[in-house]
Amino acid sequence: MSIRMPTIFFGHGNPMNAISKNDYTKAWSDLGKKLPKPKAILSISAHWYVPGVFLTSMTEPRTIHDFGGFPEELYQFEYPAPGDPKLARRVKQILTSIPANLDTAWGLDHGTWSVLSHVFPKADVPVVQLSIDECKPASFHYEIGRKLVPLRDEGILVIGSGNLVHNLHAYSWGGHQSKPYDWAVRFEETVRKLILAGDHGPLIDYKSLGQDALLSIPTPDHYLPLLYVLGGCEKKEPVEFLAEGIDGGSVSMLTMNFGEY
Repeated sequence: MSIRMPTIFFGHGNPMNAISKNDYTKAWSDLGKKLPKPKAILSISAHWYVPGVFLTSMTEPRTIHDFGGFPEELYQFEYPAPGDPKLARRVKQILTSIPANLDTAWGLDHGTWSVLSHVFPKADVPVVQLSIDECKPASFHYEIGRKLVPLRDEGILVIGSGNLVHNLHAYSWGGHQSKPYDWAVRFEETVRKLILAGDHGPLIDYKSLGQDALLSIPTPDHYLPLLYVLGGCEKKEPVEFLAEGIDGGSVSMLTMNFGEY
């Protein structure tokens, strides 16, 4: 019998985490040393937020440097993980009634490679990215997560990469540490409690969680990857909070593992 892979939400934060050593990257690295090696990875990144559902289906996905204003060292960074067209076709098959298109133009954006470069630094695990359809409601993304559950029993690691709290308008730029905003702390704590209780309804209907949610999620792109992961786990599976902290006062770095490994 094959081992069911866990499913993981990464708070990826600043792209510089790809080449930095800090508490977050150490937690990601430590996780990689403990995880059973997956056959492949399906990644849902906040940074492929487009109209429609797409799957990368090339054998050699490019490393996308989808940001500006960072040191040259970051633009030279490559994460040469192979792709997996077979997995892309398998996901397309699983999604059945949802039109999913195979894509050969995108690649791996920093939501994916900035964390995987620490979890699997050898870049020897095939990676497929699944886009987030910006035209669909939150419930749509959760339901896709439900459809992806069988992959976990096929040796596939399904990850979501975003940030639970992601408000760059309130972010403390300039490199100095900033005390987390009260609303960011409260919202993160609310989400933790709901996850531990297995109560996903309010997390899908996140706008019902009030002003703290509206400040924490001014746009849904970084929050929605969490719903794919929540949809893809059993509500009674163990939850482990692997990395914690709120960067710049308004970006949650919470990383959560669902399931055993």
